[in-house]
Amino acid sequence: MTAYPPYRSSRPSPFLNVIAGAAFVLALFLLAERSGWLTPAPSAEPRAITPRGELAPIEKGFVELFKHAAPSVAHITTRALVRDRFGYSAGTQQGTGSGFVWDHAGIVVTNYHVVKGAQRIEATVGGQRFSADLVNAQPDQDIAVIRLNGDVKSLEPLALGTSADLQVGQTAIAIGNPYGFDQTMTTGIISALNRNLSTNEGATLGGLIQVDAAINPGNSGGPLLDSAGRLIGITTAIYSPSGASAGIGFAVPVDTVADLVPRLLGARIAGLEHGLRNDTQYRYFDFDRGDGVPFQRGAVFTTVEPKSGGALAGLKPFGIGKTGEILRWGDIIVGVDDLRVRTFDECAEALRRRRTGAQIALTVVRGMPDAPKVEKLNLPLARSGN
Repeated sequence: MTAYPPYRSSRPSPFLNVIAGAAFVLALFLLAERSGWLTPAPSAEPRAITPRGELAPIEKGFVELFKHAAPSVAHITTRALVRDRFGYSAGTQQGTGSGFVWDHAGIVVTNYHVVKGAQRIEATVGGQRFSADLVNAQPDQDIAVIRLNGDVKSLEPLALGTSADLQVGQTAIAIGNPYGFDQTMTTGIISALNRNLSTNEGATLGGLIQVDAAINPGNSGGPLLDSAGRLIGITTAIYSPSGASAGIGFAVPVDTVADLVPRLLGARIAGLEHGLRNDTQYRYFDFDRGDGVPFQRGAVFTTVEPKSGGALAGLKPFGIGKTGEILRWGDIIVGVDDLRVRTFDECAEALRRRRTGAQIALTVVRGMPDAPKVEKLNLPLARSGN
């Protein structure tokens, strides 16, 4: 009898069936996902808004600060005449910058380089547009004051702070008009103090505040504020290889501004009282021995305002050409009371120190160049237009 081995089934392993089934299901899932079969259909119903809740305290502070300060920030635009190399008009050049309201008389403070050479100045403040006039400037501090023309009763000056107690790490807030985008606020911190920076005119601005708040072209002349909304500086310059904000900005400290602006305004008042101006680079005259006068140098002026003290004293201005040539000889001031003066700036400073209504003794040389003689004149400091 033949013996056979036991019969064994050749059915596949259940484990392999499970693996194959899982692979098939995964393939179907991937196919369905990529074809979008599993994506829910879009709903045309509006979505519900998630409640925001209260703003964070720091956000509330920034919002309130902007609401309070922004109406006092000016957007300044200028237009200057451009001449070609032959001195002929080659069109006009427009500029833009920032500023801020200083007082209730419509005085706005800005950078000198914002309004330098401008034939026309306009400013938008608090939603109102004004024409403006340059009152006075201090180029070596890059500060200028302009006066708005029109109804300024609704304008409010910014609260004045101090820069003497500033600390690195404090919040610094700039409001201005970068690239013409008005009413732009940026925030950062004070990065350093007492920085020095050379200007394009060769002057050095000292004691500057360095900030990392974004400052760009158009911010110049705008206010730098602390977290209480007080003025602590004027944004003046940036350091940037690209010309855009690189997080290194500089501001003239407010203590410098608070000291300088009243003096600029006072100088303008004194200028109106004595009525003398010099609008050229020709600020003095050098005598020589052949002139026959006992002075080496004296102050030259080119304008005497009508009804001013200078006009009442009979002072005669020089006429100076574009290249410094003398077109018309005038009086040369060599003394104010007992003070010897040699340049127009020295003369103007000496007159500024005298009070309104005072009688001042001027020593002048007149009759140049043919018959020079020294005379004494009485200069009353009466306001222009009186």
